[in-house]
Amino acid sequence: MVSGMTHYAPLVSMLVTLALAFVLTTGKVSSIVHDIPNERSLHDKPVPRTGGIALMAGGLSGWSLLQFWPWWAVLAALGLFALSLVDDVRNLSPGIRLIGHFIAALAAVWGTGIPLSWLIPVLLFVMWMTNLYNFMDGSDGLAGGMALSGFGCYGIGAWMVGDETFALLNFSVASASLGFLFFNFHPARIFMGDAGSIPLGFLAAVFGVWGWQAGYWPFWFPLLVFSPFIADATITLFKRVLRGEKLSQAHRSHYYQRLVQMGWGHRNTALAEYALMLLASASALWGMGVDNTMQGCLLLAWCIVYLVPIVWIDRRWREYQFEGKKASNA
Repeated sequence: MVSGMTHYAPLVSMLVTLALAFVLTTGKVSSIVHDIPNERSLHDKPVPRTGGIALMAGGLSGWSLLQFWPWWAVLAALGLFALSLVDDVRNLSPGIRLIGHFIAALAAVWGTGIPLSWLIPVLLFVMWMTNLYNFMDGSDGLAGGMALSGFGCYGIGAWMVGDETFALLNFSVASASLGFLFFNFHPARIFMGDAGSIPLGFLAAVFGVWGWQAGYWPFWFPLLVFSPFIADATITLFKRVLRGEKLSQAHRSHYYQRLVQMGWGHRNTALAEYALMLLASASALWGMGVDNTMQGCLLLAWCIVYLVPIVWIDRRWREYQFEGKKASNA
């Protein structure tokens, strides 16, 4: 049980993130690190990418009020934050980043007490989530919205089973993300950068595994909660591999990127994704209380839910490219 000031942890997280994000978007401070548009970008002018500093400071400020910290997760997340902040400034090599992600994932696997038989799958899951969250952080308000919805859902799930401390850990991350969204929703005045997206992806995986190991939810729960990101990033990667593309090369072939380019824009794409995120989270919470047969039906239904827009977007994208070629040849 928690009491006293601990219940204010999410509020503190949001206020600290709001305050720091405001500072980081004003005056000379805003020019420290900029996201310069490139082949992958959907924006056309430099934007500060220091939002990860505000997010981490906000989350840690809220956590400081709690009586329990999962040090194996906090220290690993801080290590990833430091590594990614250096990468935002200096552009580290993929090899160095991958080593850091692997060490953090090992710490998480050790801390959650994963059985040896699950070691490899969980290790790969943590590393993939750590990176895919970064891949999906390419449109205004998208990654912040996923963090708000995903960690908020984790918090509700933990609260439902009576672990208020774990719930507040998650609610604090969600609240920090809400504070960040005030400055990141379209038109974004700040980006979270790798220093924000990498730790968020890591925590999304680790907290999901933690809840599963504690018996709070089924193994599929975190997969469904964060499925809007997992489905897009995983299918996009698979298709790029089939096409023989260089995976380290910048690209704009994610489904959310295609929607923005086809005229939906940042705002409408984000709102559509928010609806999908909320539906995924609500159905995951509902699925916690049903039998195995109904859980299987739920997951099958979501496979169909994702299949329909994937096929539609692929078709519309081919038409969009064809029209673009016709216009350029005219």
